[in-house]
Amino acid sequence: MIGAMAIRTETRPEGRGFAGVSARVWVALGLVYVIWGSTYLAIREAVRTMPPFLSAAVRFLVAGSVLYAWAIRRGDRETDRPGLQQWKAATIAGGLLLLGGNGAVVWAERHIPSGITALAIATVPLWMVVIGRVGFRDRITLREVVGVLVGFAGLVVLVGFRGAGGRTLDLAGVGVALAGAVCWATGSLYSRRAALPKRPLVSTALQMLAGGVLLLITAAATGQFGQVRLSHISAASWAGLAYLIVIGSWVAFNAYVWLLQNARISLVGTYAYVNPAVAVFLGWAILGERITWVTLVAGAIIVVAVALIVSARGPGAGAAAQEPVPAEDR
Repeated sequence: MIGAMAIRTETRPEGRGFAGVSARVWVALGLVYVIWGSTYLAIREAVRTMPPFLSAAVRFLVAGSVLYAWAIRRGDRETDRPGLQQWKAATIAGGLLLLGGNGAVVWAERHIPSGITALAIATVPLWMVVIGRVGFRDRITLREVVGVLVGFAGLVVLVGFRGAGGRTLDLAGVGVALAGAVCWATGSLYSRRAALPKRPLVSTALQMLAGGVLLLITAAATGQFGQVRLSHISAASWAGLAYLIVIGSWVAFNAYVWLLQNARISLVGTYAYVNPAVAVFLGWAILGERITWVTLVAGAIIVVAVALIVSARGPGAGAAAQEPVPAEDR
């Protein structure tokens, strides 16, 4: 998960059909596909020898501090200065998205495969429809209703047939990952209405800093400071953390923001159902995670459900511009 925050920006459609899409857009989209899909792999490596909440806190405090120092001096500095109200909104949003969403991911990846975690987090659009309707009285379309039903059918397959292929899933790990998806969806809907800074990068930096502090408090409360043994932290874990900070939180997020300003929302929104496929593939190819027929079938059903929901309102009204970046980063 999760760059990690909900952002606001205007999109300038680039044209219709693949013929109207420039090479620069495809490069940026490829970065988002591969990097955000690979963050699940990086998280898995990081938490092997690092305490999960503490590693996530370090990630977002470092990434947020550098991003804030760079972004706060750019754009509308007169009328878009972060004040108490903006910090309060960022704390609530960052708490839901990073402590609740990303915190669930880092904890779950100690108990279930990275690919399964990615499939659980891929249900965020499903929960956004449900929570938006129940909690915020948002209007929903028939296609969104179908997408939700299909998506939950995918979850039933994923969890209900967990014994297929000779392995069982840790139900606590799956449950925490799904709880993270619910937190991410709630934070996304809240962010749309919150008094966050209008400058996307400033808003993201505030949420990273606030979420990082909350993760740090959680790490202290759960005794993770006492678990740190620098000599026991592997080079792979350090590399995973560095990758999450530099590549996941800076490179991919900037590519995403650029896409929102230069490409069609419907095209940008495809990351939501490509990222899980990338995560499952990398988990198999690099970590040796087993892919069973249950994973393939459940993953295909969930991806179809997400595609239905993302495309439900047409090219001009897709959710990508206001949804959060995946928790892994995502």
